Amino acid sequence: MILPSKPLAIYVDVDDTICKTNGMDYPNSQPIMENIQKVNDLYDAGHHIVYWTARGQKSGIDWTELTTEQLKKWGARYHDLKLTKPPYDVFIDDKVINSRDWEKGRWLETWEDKWK
Repeated sequence: MILPSKPLAIYVDVDDTICKTNGMDYPNSQPIMENIQKVNDLYDAGHHIVYWTARGQKSGIDWTELTTEQLKKWGARYHDLKLTKPPYDVFIDDKVINSRDWEKGRWLETWEDKWK
């Protein structure tokens, strides 16, 4: 895998990106180990990894402890965890990478020019 040469601040969603979650059934989320390893590779390459999730934003439930325990159990390496992501249906941003493209490695070629 080609990795960016300069350190990047990389925000990574949790549910349905590094784990499969049915609705808001967070206690039963199942890790996607291949995706966790991809993020760990970025961490090991010196990038600043922040897991950013909307868990609890609609319900008001604080899922910090459960999420922290899950990340530890799954071996996810990161610098920070933020449960402040707003709930939304569509996210439009010039720096967004679709998680399915990311899974297939297509984001690397798309973003290579931005890293220079």
